[in-house]
Amino acid sequence: MIAVLGALFFLNATAAAYSCATETQPLPSGTPLPNGSPAPLGQPQPDMGNLHITVGSTHQYAYCPPASGPHYNNPGIDGPIAAKFYGPDDGTKPEGWIHNLEHGAIVILYNCKMGACDSATQAALQAIPVGFPASPVCGEKAGVLAPVVARFDDMPAEFAALVWDRVLYLNTLDVNEIKTFYATEGELTNPEPQCARPSPSPSVAPSTSPVASPSAAASDQPSLAPSSSPSSSSSPAASPAAS
Repeated sequence: MIAVLGALFFLNATAAAYSCATETQPLPSGTPLPNGSPAPLGQPQPDMGNLHITVGSTHQYAYCPPASGPHYNNPGIDGPIAAKFYGPDDGTKPEGWIHNLEHGAIVILYNCKMGACDSATQAALQAIPVGFPASPVCGEKAGVLAPVVARFDDMPAEFAALVWDRVLYLNTLDVNEIKTFYATEGELTNPEPQCARPSPSPSVAPSTSPVASPSAAASDQPSLAPSSSPSSSSSPAASPAAS
């Protein structure tokens, strides 16, 4: 009986906290957009939803590293987790830090299987949260939700930076590129923003028709009043402990 209980304890202690159906493979980068603008940093990943699951349960993600998906809801403990550097043996789980992504955070992952656990790299990773910029849209101070720096070995690169539905792979640790990625791609699509996102400015195409009389122009002019913001954006800013 004691041997059976010991075996069960070993299995529970060594069971994977998550599983992956497939790893997101790096895509060619740097291709300009059709309008000539530079390509945004990173690559998209299909959205996997944002359901809450029981704390302690495991989940199989369709794509790894997961930039969205089911996650725990136990703020400050299981998810969202504290924004800081986590060492290789700290046992972080995607079910925890995905909740940070949901609120607009950036998560920076390192792959020990590809060499990111040497002392020099660990020191560089540990320094990332120091002086990290506030979030680009809501201005959340570093240390509230972001950055999370954690180990994750199930990916085809030594490093990755994640925001909701977007992955930036890095073969070398480039902190400036990570910060640029956050500044340009962060807080754009996460389903639980911590503030109201600004509405895009309405654009009015220049008229090519002859100038109408003042009365006709007044009657034909479309209303330029800004449209109402989406319901999710008009609500008061959520606290980091929101679901």
